[in-house]
Formats: sequence, structure tokens, C-alpha cells
Amino acid sequence: MAAKTSVQQQPKRKKSKREKRIKIIVYIMIIAMALSTFTYGLAAFI
Repeated sequence: MAAKTSVQQQPKRKKSKREKRIKIIVYIMIIAMALSTFTYGLAAFI
């Protein structure tokens, strides 16, 4: 039982600036894709 608790209690690693930047870029790309799909859908009705 002691082995299971030691595995679960690993200290959280601080994310590097590069990882944060990549995550932000991925979120921006997803939002841009969603907006472009939405605007294409609106343009189809015009």
C-alpha cells in the first residue's frame, strides 16, 4: 500500500514558458477555426 501512495504524491512540475506559449497558440488556433467555420456558415445564408 505504501507504494501506491508514493506514486500518487508526485510533486507538480512547473510548466515552462515554452509550454505555456504553445498551449496559448493552440487555444488561439482552435478559436480561429471555430470563428471561421461560423462565419462561413453565415456567409452561406447570404
